[in-house]
Amino acid sequence: MKKLLAASVLVFSSMSVMAAPQSNQGGFSGPHETAPLTQAQGGFNGPSAIPVLNTVKAASQADDNAVVELTGHIISSIGKEDYMFKDGTGEIKVEIDNKDWHGITVTPTTEITLRGEVDKDWTVRTIDVNTVTLAK
Repeated sequence: MKKLLAASVLVFSSMSVMAAPQSNQGGFSGPHETAPLTQAQGGFNGPSAIPVLNTVKAASQADDNAVVELTGHIISSIGKEDYMFKDGTGEIKVEIDNKDWHGITVTPTTEITLRGEVDKDWTVRTIDVNTVTLAK
């Protein structure tokens, strides 16, 4: 008896699914609380509670892990991944891993923007660069 009941429920369920209109895919249909996105999604673009230092002078006096965004020029290579960077306020050593160049080639005359953080040792500060982009 249980097998017969289970078989009839299965047959009835299959018939009702087949009889349902197949054009409706489901989901919400109605007004949106916010405007729908029309562009590919990106990240946040706006004010930050974390101050971003934008000069070599400020970075030279900053605490460890302070966030920087410096615009200027790499003036020389001083090691495998170490360079001297210069803006209008001074010079500082920067470390740029090979993967962080993202295919960009620069010369001392190319204006670039470096994003990263201050690496403070006892008396020396360097910039650990996360991204390199051409300045706008």
